[in-house]
Amino acid sequence: MLTLGLWGVDRGGMWRDEAVTFQVAGRTVPQIWRLVHGVDAVHGLYYVLMHAVLAVHADEVVLRLPSVAGAVLAAALVAEVGARLARPRVGLWAGLLYAVNPMVGHYAQEGRSYALVAAGVMGATLLLLRGVECGAWWGYGLVLGVTCWLHEFAVLVVLAHGLSLALARVRGRVWRGWGCAAGAVLLSLLPMVVVSRAQAAQVAWLRRPTGETVAGLARQFFGASEGVYWVCLGLAVAGLLAGVAGRRGGGGAWKRRVPLVGVGALNGDLTLAGTGGRKGQITLAGVAAPLLVVPPGVLMLASQSSPPLYVDRYVLYALAGAPLLVAAGGEWVAGVAERLRPREGTPLAPPNPRPHSGDRPEAVGPEAGRKAPEVERKAPVSAVRPPLRTYSATLLGLLAVALVPLQQFPLLQQDRDPARRPDDLAAIARAAAYGVRKGDAVLYLPAYTRNTELAYPGAFRGTRDLVLARTGDVSGTLYGVEVPAAEVRSRVARVQRVWVVADRAVLAGRWTPRNPGERAKLDLLQREFTVSGEAVRGRTVVRLYVRPLSPASLRPPSLPPRPARW
Repeated sequence: MLTLGLWGVDRGGMWRDEAVTFQVAGRTVPQIWRLVHGVDAVHGLYYVLMHAVLAVHADEVVLRLPSVAGAVLAAALVAEVGARLARPRVGLWAGLLYAVNPMVGHYAQEGRSYALVAAGVMGATLLLLRGVECGAWWGYGLVLGVTCWLHEFAVLVVLAHGLSLALARVRGRVWRGWGCAAGAVLLSLLPMVVVSRAQAAQVAWLRRPTGETVAGLARQFFGASEGVYWVCLGLAVAGLLAGVAGRRGGGGAWKRRVPLVGVGALNGDLTLAGTGGRKGQITLAGVAAPLLVVPPGVLMLASQSSPPLYVDRYVLYALAGAPLLVAAGGEWVAGVAERLRPREGTPLAPPNPRPHSGDRPEAVGPEAGRKAPEVERKAPVSAVRPPLRTYSATLLGLLAVALVPLQQFPLLQQDRDPARRPDDLAAIARAAAYGVRKGDAVLYLPAYTRNTELAYPGAFRGTRDLVLARTGDVSGTLYGVEVPAAEVRSRVARVQRVWVVADRAVLAGRWTPRNPGERAKLDLLQREFTVSGEAVRGRTVVRLYVRPLSPASLRPPSLPPRPARW
């Protein structure tokens, strides 16, 4: 995961969400505190964290390093959960599958909180298992609380964990401990919920999820390429169904006597996929399936009857359930293959053979007639060999996992291209720097396109922001406060040419801003200016607008009046 996370991490450009992180984290903590009261409350803790990180060195690579670290930690925690609930090789396969997933790699290289949230959720999941085992819940509550403050939709994992406990039929003591920890988390989150609810207009651009949304999320979770998707989906279904069958049968169908050496064996008795458990025992399928289904399912359903809130990155942490189920399915396949092959690991000599008359001389004297004591002959430890098929199955699984990134290598490579992000502010800044000159007037339409200038101020050094009244750090906003619509008209009326950084959809008329000031800018540009040149970079365009020459201006200047004769 570390290799994939660092591969191409210096893309040479930020997109708009990363640029917001970059410019907000560069403010002081009081300025960040003031900002989150009006916008981006869900990211407040993350901005404070990044403020400390970027204080060391403020550049794009450092901006993304916490996400890389979060993805590495999440992959390790997925592996640990798989190893604890099943066996080490299941954890190894699950962790590697998580690491090579293109969606994980995408957000591992993005300066936002989602990779860290995924790591926090997996840490809380591991601590859930610890709480069930030993009754210690303070760590679970602390980690989950911090994770939810990194992004409030992580709270949906509480529902997934509750379902896992219900499926395990845990005792009342466990329910009380978990309930207190989860309740404390929910209580601590109430201030953020109240503030963020008032900021719902920020996500007004979202659309209601559809069946295509579900299918697209499944593709991202199980594999973007066709072959990888169907194989992983099939293994996940196998792992889930085998877990259900194991639970109904008390785990008998999943157990066999296998001589093992190392972790994962207890008196030779092993649950092959760790999914069929006894009452009170949390299983692999019982953790992975709720984690995979519940958070995105609840958010999608909630988005049907209320303002839409669903975005795939909000539930990135749910992806961890997919590799766990796939690894469980792979373990089931390996177990079936092992049962179909001849047994290995049998003793080289029959243990404790019964002595016969040729083994020892007959007893004489007082010993005659007594039964000779039997001497137990044990086969030496070296006579029982660990089954080689156990190791070969592990290696074959690793080989299969290694084929996944090879199959999806074009997708992984393309994702390192800045053009694959929604926009590339560095490319926009380069286009602007090529044309603008010191003293030129600049308009941003809508105001959020000012993000380019905030992220790359060098490209606009010496220019005049025509309608800016107060900067973002002073006003407690993301992009600053502009002058009213009437003042916009008077200021634009004074210039003969103006550079415009704009959203192409606005200039094309595909949508119209509601803000009167934005409408005034658009109206003036369309009525009083003509386009002299432009550079298009994705969804953003940089244009030079100039006033057309009027017929009066085309006439030669009038001659000066003839001097009067003396």
